[in-house]
Amino acid sequence: MSVHLRPAPPLEVAQWLNVTEPPTLDRLRGKVVMIEAFQMLCPGCVSHGLPQAAQVWKTFSGDDVQVIGLHSVFEHHDAQPPHALEAFLHEYRIGFPVAVDAAGDGPLPRTMAAYGMQGTPTLVLIDRLGRNRSQHFGRVPDLVLGAEIMALIAESQDQMPPAEAAEARSGTECGDAGCSVSGSKAAGTV
Repeated sequence: MSVHLRPAPPLEVAQWLNVTEPPTLDRLRGKVVMIEAFQMLCPGCVSHGLPQAAQVWKTFSGDDVQVIGLHSVFEHHDAQPPHALEAFLHEYRIGFPVAVDAAGDGPLPRTMAAYGMQGTPTLVLIDRLGRNRSQHFGRVPDLVLGAEIMALIAESQDQMPPAEAAEARSGTECGDAGCSVSGSKAAGTV
């Protein structure tokens, strides 16, 4: 796992799919965020990256891990418009949020360029504090990914500065009437 310990750049998005309210990395603080950058015409993305992302989305609690797809088209633009992506997501039963990377000033989309991605598939792991902790180009073995995610989940919020720990725990609200959990996948929020 390559450790960057720098804040993850914001996602620059032209359109969101599979969401009612678009997520932001700031609002996802307190969770581990997995970004799977892909193109629907990329064989490695279709055969490995997206199925792996779907498995992570189904396996880990939405309270701990948020999976986001990032459709970063840097080739064959005419063959991969947003309406074709919508059909692709439906056909492959991809239910996690997917962002369409905003067009850049050059050949690379904005988020792809901001993260220094080499191509697709690229997998990015962001820790609970919003820092880019790991970035892989190409196929990532399932055991390696699972170990990296568990290590980030296991990092104690008690090790965070007090203000950030309180913000990370803000998904749980307790009062005299009891404690409620907000932001769960079952409630349909991201």
